[in-house]
Amino acid sequence: MGRRNITQVSDFILMGLTDSKEIRLVLFTLFLPIYLITVLGNVGMILIIHLDPQLHTPMYFFLSHLSFLDLSYSSVITPKTLDNLLTSKKNTSYLNCFTQMSFFVFLGATECFLLSCMAYDRYAAICSPLRYQVVMSTRRCCCLIFGSYLIGFMDTSVNVLCLSRLHFCNSKIIYHFFCDGPAILALSCTDTHDIEIIIFISAGSTLLVSLITISVSYVSILSTILKITSTAGKQKAFSTCASHLLAVTIFYGTMIFTYLKPSKSYSLGKDQVASVFYTIVIPMLNPLIYSLRNKEVKNALNRVMKKRKDSK
Repeated sequence: MGRRNITQVSDFILMGLTDSKEIRLVLFTLFLPIYLITVLGNVGMILIIHLDPQLHTPMYFFLSHLSFLDLSYSSVITPKTLDNLLTSKKNTSYLNCFTQMSFFVFLGATECFLLSCMAYDRYAAICSPLRYQVVMSTRRCCCLIFGSYLIGFMDTSVNVLCLSRLHFCNSKIIYHFFCDGPAILALSCTDTHDIEIIIFISAGSTLLVSLITISVSYVSILSTILKITSTAGKQKAFSTCASHLLAVTIFYGTMIFTYLKPSKSYSLGKDQVASVFYTIVIPMLNPLIYSLRNKEVKNALNRVMKKRKDSK
């Protein structure tokens, strides 16, 4: 087989979720409001945190970045998916495909470590309340955010460098609704074993380190909560962690199911359902989880609305 360069492939064909026009229309009517809620929810969360001084704390500083990541994460995938559901043209250029994949990996890896930072913040708040302001100083918070984005960039670089070495020959059809790494790997007409190992180690390390950080933080938090004598104190401590723990469980559960498994166990239907969940649904759920279960956010929204009325 002749050696061909990836740059000879000018475009790919995204097969999407289904060939049925009726089902595509149903999915469009489902995904469009989800995306609109995602945009409104995350933009609203960022604005409330920015406008209300009482929310200028480390916890909400991280939460504003989580909303930004979810908004970006969804916007990288959903608009193109909606466009493909409405049109028969499923082509996407090589550049657009790899750009989408790069941003997807970058935002996903960054969110993994951001969730770790949020777990560490809860650990500091519950286990060391008297030293909380010192431990979670503005400088440390900024360093943690910078580190999260840096690790996301490093993961993206590994993926792009590995996948840019693939040779696709005449393979152009991606059996997915977006340009995902495993789906692109499946197109290669050369051996991908070494590249799969490198990507698996990179993705696995990201997930493992962040999961260990979250696990250690919550084990310490649980140990501290169990030492609290009053029931009201325990409930208050649990309530501060419940939203984050729910978001972590949903995000990591779908990620591990999709990516940390052998490529031979790839199942188009199951993996697409999981992909829909973490690319389209989860970015909508996070602002709902953190706002509906959080009295501080509700009170902040009331204060912002009251200020607006008073200014008029």
